[in-house]
Amino acid sequence: MTVMDDVTTKIKAPASIDMALVAGPSDSLLRLIEEGFSARITMRGDEIELSGDAIEVDALTMLFNDLMAKANDGEVPDEHYVKRLMALLKTAEMSPKALRDDIVMTYRGKAIRPKTAGQKHFVDAIRNNTITFGLGPAGTGKTFLTCAMAVGALQRREIGRIVLTRPIVEAGESLGFLPGTMMEKVDPYIRPLYDALFNMMDASKATKLIEDGTIEVTPLAFMRGRTFDDSFVILDEAQNTTPEQMKMFLTRLGFGTKMVVTGDESQSDSPRGATGLASVRETLMGIDDIAFVDLSGADVVRHSLVQRIVAAYDKKR
Repeated sequence: MTVMDDVTTKIKAPASIDMALVAGPSDSLLRLIEEGFSARITMRGDEIELSGDAIEVDALTMLFNDLMAKANDGEVPDEHYVKRLMALLKTAEMSPKALRDDIVMTYRGKAIRPKTAGQKHFVDAIRNNTITFGLGPAGTGKTFLTCAMAVGALQRREIGRIVLTRPIVEAGESLGFLPGTMMEKVDPYIRPLYDALFNMMDASKATKLIEDGTIEVTPLAFMRGRTFDDSFVILDEAQNTTPEQMKMFLTRLGFGTKMVVTGDESQSDSPRGATGLASVRETLMGIDDIAFVDLSGADVVRHSLVQRIVAAYDKKR
């Protein structure tokens, strides 16, 4: 018996799209989608027919349109990408199109954009607030997306400089006993910030911007007593700050400046007890122009095993 709400729709792919990319190797992506939905999916040549519950057909239409758009851009969809799209559609938080249309910046012709609903909320919060806190586990793109937002703002001349900072937490050996100059001693701690920059800028250009002071990468302790105007200031690994350091950082805010604080409370290396990240939400919640965005295991965009590791640790809390 046919359910009254059942519908049938057809999607015709443009001739420029290789439908083998949409279906996946040996139709692996098509099978994955079929397992996730009750609606019937029939793919013949450049046409896809969808039959079933109207809500599911609408979701599948958005999903296949997104896969075709990705293939048309010369990208190859994979299982991780399809699983994220399916999860997005089933939570009904937003459409895949909202993610594809949100280009944070472009590097070497490749668009950098949020990949999950949580990441989309994060970049929107950065756009709409002066201070944004991005909190969540490893692999959720906190540092990468924040650096992309900063570089994009610099390219558009919305700001005059980028400042990236991390707290220095000694592990096992005192910095004073390590060889080299002070900057050589702290370099391993802030090296991940350089890595994030070099992932979205030519190394020679990034080096030049660092040399002329347009981009500054510095330990948090070196920021005391300074004020930053017309800047995009990023505090990474904030779970390793003390409450006093967090207050010091936030009060460096000057005119025309955005600040983003990222961290994961579950990975604090601080031996000093309460962290600046642990108490800042309660202290600042409710103040206009400050946003808190919580990312979760569902926003992990690294290897799928990282997502499972995060979930396993969350269960033990």
